[in-house]
Amino acid sequence: MERSIITDRLISFSSCVIIGRMKPEDYSYHLPQELIAHTPAVPRDSAKLFVYSTKTNEIVIDTFSHLSRYIPSGSLLVLNDTQVVPARLELMKLTGGSVRVLFLVNEWRTVVRADGGQNELIKGLPDRKLTVGEQLYFNHRAIMDVISQKNEEFSFRLHISVEEFEKLCQVHGQTPLPPYIHSDLNEENARVQYQTIFASKPSSVAAPTASLHFTENVFQSLMEKGIDRTNVTLHVGRGTFSPLTAESIKSNKLHSEPVQISSESALKINKAKKEGRLIVSSGTTATRTLESTAEYIVKDEGFTGDTSLMITPPYKFKIVDAMITNFHLPNTSLLMLVDAFLQYKGAKRSWRELYDQAIREKLAFYSFGDAMLII
Repeated sequence: MERSIITDRLISFSSCVIIGRMKPEDYSYHLPQELIAHTPAVPRDSAKLFVYSTKTNEIVIDTFSHLSRYIPSGSLLVLNDTQVVPARLELMKLTGGSVRVLFLVNEWRTVVRADGGQNELIKGLPDRKLTVGEQLYFNHRAIMDVISQKNEEFSFRLHISVEEFEKLCQVHGQTPLPPYIHSDLNEENARVQYQTIFASKPSSVAAPTASLHFTENVFQSLMEKGIDRTNVTLHVGRGTFSPLTAESIKSNKLHSEPVQISSESALKINKAKKEGRLIVSSGTTATRTLESTAEYIVKDEGFTGDTSLMITPPYKFKIVDAMITNFHLPNTSLLMLVDAFLQYKGAKRSWRELYDQAIREKLAFYSFGDAMLII
């Protein structure tokens, strides 16, 4: 079953009061700069694993390769199979100046013209000033017009086909590593290391980083313990990585992002829920996908559409029972989601206490950093 957009989640009056009092700085913390991971763990599963049991209040620090030790047999692991596109392109202006644009490849829009033809529109974030109406060039060929601007985000109309644009990204584009990562990774290595080993659906500008730690050995150990897995899709764009603002908190919405769940995955997830088996989501994107599509999952139905769901405390999780996640940037909706999950699980420790402990233990933070399992 398809819909153009997922219905906004209803929240109680008490939630509105609490959300109204929230401020972005409520999710601020100090991180020593040396704990920002600028390169991934090698091998991937040698990253540390911070395990927090909400039942026992116990914290264990292990390595990700031992993940199966902490997930009960019979659980179902849910992964986001989106693929990062090398969507940062350097283009030229008519004046001869260059501009680098991160194209939000999860936000295509096709507009039918009066003559029956089509215009392909895409949004992007340039690194310097652009003017509505000017053209951008690649190899002395005009390939797009700048047609509108909203704050730092611009809309572009392509002169080339979508297929040509995608090829241009694959051949000449750069992997959009987060701006806080300062590494000497070349483009060839970045395309491999800032990508999950199971990524299969290209349309994201950021990786579902909690899943970067998985290896075939980890999957094998999970399978041997009787832990099954399935995939969902959320194509990552601005909704996932935008910082918290007073406006976003007030609206309780994120930028819209495409999501998809197959009927086969919905059936597998619903069956596990009915049988009392744990649903373990890998990452905040998989978590948001499951919670956004909950009404379809319980009917064994697939879904293709969009979500702007912003999970804020208090929130009653409908599908997710345990979550693998990274250590997130301050003042982000990702950290707010972790807070909501801890509160839902009745955790005796707050997100801040857990992060303080991780800092004391010198775990690595952010996209290439270590992992946390909340169970």
